[in-house]
Amino acid sequence: MHIPVVIFKGAASVFGVNVPDIQGVHSWGDSLEDALNNVRAAITIHIETLLELGEPVDITQSKIEALQAYPEHAGGIWALVHLDLEKLDSKPERINISLLHFVLSKIDRYAAARHETHSGLQSRAALSLIEAEAKGGGSR
Repeated sequence: MHIPVVIFKGAASVFGVNVPDIQGVHSWGDSLEDALNNVRAAITIHIETLLELGEPVDITQSKIEALQAYPEHAGGIWALVHLDLEKLDSKPERINISLLHFVLSKIDRYAAARHETHSGLQSRAALSLIEAEAKGGGSR
């Protein structure tokens, strides 16, 4: 999927990027390349957050020509950012993993006590670990 973005650059500022089709998503970068990479990451994080919260992901794909008519976009440079939405699919996928029996038993008991499935608990635990490491709190 290609998403239109509009880039602004002031004389003494960084490159700012807005995503008109996804409300509230914007980013910036010291170079045009950094700005485009950063906005791609911002879009991905925004969509991942919506999926984690169970919120609908509604992205309209407007034509750049239609978006150019809005006064807030005057003077902007337009680009298309490619996103592989297949990687952000929220439908469950069956996988096959092997766990030690006593570990699986502990996971099942813990999940059952909290009215969760072991799949849900493992997903939540994995996301929590990834988030902690991204914040510098994890260790390897």
